[in-house]
Amino acid sequence: MDAINPFLLAAAVVDVLAALLHVGCIVFGAPWYRFFGAGERMAEMAAAGQRYPTLVSSAIVAVLTLWGLYALSGAGVLPRLPLLRVVLCIVTALFLLRGVAGIPLAFRETGRPPVFWWWSSAICLGIGTLHLIGLWQVWSRV
Repeated sequence: MDAINPFLLAAAVVDVLAALLHVGCIVFGAPWYRFFGAGERMAEMAAAGQRYPTLVSSAIVAVLTLWGLYALSGAGVLPRLPLLRVVLCIVTALFLLRGVAGIPLAFRETGRPPVFWWWSSAICLGIGTLHLIGLWQVWSRV
């Protein structure tokens, strides 16, 4: 049995933590949407009891949880999931692309403050890097 890959394990933990923060937005509503930079419109919809913020956040929770499960599979914690290499490549690419794409948005008027784009880009680049290093290390077995 191969050793557990610490980078993919850490990536999985962060993926699931991000999913749980989105659950927090659903549960705690507008203040959490505001704090995490979802935008005033999303916070106002949540405060008004509209379903849209919950639906969007629920979809994000599902995706991040699935990505966490795939990272756990790649790490060697869970059994091999279908299309493991392909999914891990896509997840890694999406995190890294989001991280890079957010940087120029800090210089544009988007309705969100520049600091949101800086920290969210840094977080995505960090998570993407964990996925990338872990994937590189387990490439031959996934």
